[in-house]
Amino acid sequence: MKWLELVQVAGATLAAAITVVVLYSVGVRFTAIAGDPEQATPRWMKSLAYTCFVLCGLAVLFGLYLIIPYFSK
Repeated sequence: MKWLELVQVAGATLAAAITVVVLYSVGVRFTAIAGDPEQATPRWMKSLAYTCFVLCGLAVLFGLYLIIPYFSK
């Protein structure tokens, strides 16, 4: 068995999972901050939250692209 390849795949999987979770969490946090009526938050906060959600979705779609055999012909 090729152990180095197994470690590389495990590391890439862990890094991708951490990236998706962090992007989603930051997006949720920025949405909560931007929606608070008691604070005067800048308008770019909500657009930054949506950008985090879009990047999270793109990472998920790229993962599906890599997994589904139909796309790798």
